[in-house]
Amino acid sequence: MKPVVIDGSYGEGGGQILRTSVALSAITGIPVRVINIRKKRSNPGLRNQHITAIKAVAEVSGAKVEGLRLGSTEITFYPGSPKPGKYFFDVGTAGSVTLVLQSLLPVLTLVEGSFEVKIRGGTDVPWSPPIDYFRSVIKPLLQYMGF
Repeated sequence: MKPVVIDGSYGEGGGQILRTSVALSAITGIPVRVINIRKKRSNPGLRNQHITAIKAVAEVSGAKVEGLRLGSTEITFYPGSPKPGKYFFDVGTAGSVTLVLQSLLPVLTLVEGSFEVKIRGGTDVPWSPPIDYFRSVIKPLLQYMGF
């Protein structure tokens, strides 16, 4: 199947369109090519937290990714099938754990079987949801929905 092309410079041109595109690709099974990644930023392209988010979704969903390297402004994501297991992801910097979770959580809802995820990185990072938001808002919401 030919990948859907998403222009990462659309709107505010940050990382959210990338995180959402990869998550939706993993959920729908439709490949996606994201171009102009973070084009409107002073330091365009992939940073460690973006790479970790994409790697996390790829590992959990059995995906193949092209162009996944620091500074890259284009990736292609070919999704597979989500699978249970134990996963560990390290942002490698103080990059945001919660931004990695934004991509990963929707995919984890499709995993049939048990899983465990550990992520190492920053928990209270500027311009990112703090970990307390996930504990106090997202976690109870997911529990209410049966996850």
